[in-house]
Amino acid sequence: MEIMEIILLSFLVVCAVSVALSKNLLTSIVIFMAYSVIMSIIWMVLESPDLAITEAAVGAGVTSVLFYITLKKIHAMKGEEDDETEE
Repeated sequence: MEIMEIILLSFLVVCAVSVALSKNLLTSIVIFMAYSVIMSIIWMVLESPDLAITEAAVGAGVTSVLFYITLKKIHAMKGEEDDETEE
């Protein structure tokens, strides 16, 4: 079980660093979702299912959807900018 915890914690660190270094906002949101899912699994390993469910619902679910909607509203996604310039 200790090896699994080390692997999960290393994935958590990799996600945190890659979100900080990512230049694409949509990629950052996807990595943030992965971070939340990994954190949810860690909460389950720590035998705290109530926090795991909350992290999965709020962190990976609601917050990521709100970030995506915000990107669409402010036209920050590259694909949308490319479509507007072609017309």
